[in-house]
Amino acid sequence: MVDIDTNAAVAILRTLQELKVSIMATSLATMTAVARRSRVGLSFPLIPAVNQVSAEETVHTLPGKIVPFDPQVLLTRIVAGKSIREHQAADSIFLQGDPADAVFYILRGKVKLTVVSTSGKEAVIAYLPEKSFFGEGAIAGQQLRISTASALQSCTIIRIEKTVMLGLLQREPVFSEQFLSHLLSRNLRMEADLVDHLFNSSEKRLARLLLMMANFGADSKPAAAITKISQETLAEMIGTTRSRVSFFLNRFRDLGFINYNSSGMSVNSSLSSVVLHD
Repeated sequence: MVDIDTNAAVAILRTLQELKVSIMATSLATMTAVARRSRVGLSFPLIPAVNQVSAEETVHTLPGKIVPFDPQVLLTRIVAGKSIREHQAADSIFLQGDPADAVFYILRGKVKLTVVSTSGKEAVIAYLPEKSFFGEGAIAGQQLRISTASALQSCTIIRIEKTVMLGLLQREPVFSEQFLSHLLSRNLRMEADLVDHLFNSSEKRLARLLLMMANFGADSKPAAAITKISQETLAEMIGTTRSRVSFFLNRFRDLGFINYNSSGMSVNSSLSSVVLHD
């Protein structure tokens, strides 16, 4: 096993955090300008709906090495500086501007990250599934939270103090390797999301989001149903209006791609045809 230098790990995390800030700061005007400069007729193939390695999966981090992540490391090897909390849908886990003093892990449920501009406009920047880390800016030099994290549904969240997490990264090389691999895969996912937002229609963005939420394209089994989520939240996540989301959902249902009622939504793999269609 090759030990990871803690300073190098923190440097990588800081680079990822700077990239996250850069992506969040990209304005709609810039997106429009980039799209306008692209060649007419040039096709931008959509990056697969799910290209993210979740924290519990087995990943290759070193040649010939396979490092499985076991969340029991967080549950059993940390005694002090750790807490497990239950959150209901819409609960805030931390707020933009709060002290960045901990890292979080989603043991159960889903979380969204949002940012609010100085003019009060809110945007959803990430949708995090079960077994994801978030709040990692705390160990990359971030003093205050640059986003708000809130529960999309009832969640079980592990909170690890900053100093405790740094100590764990130093003592547990296997955990350190997997944690960095998880963050790097998140970075790839963020790039895919930005490309999606720049060059694809709101209809394609919605179809891609629903496929992601249903785990299509991931190694894990597709979800039988997506927990109920409001059209307003879906609209925020893809950058459009609630009325447009309602229109697309009705069309997807009429075509047999999805089915939904008061309890939730089921997604058919045939919805991928919307994403792949030019």
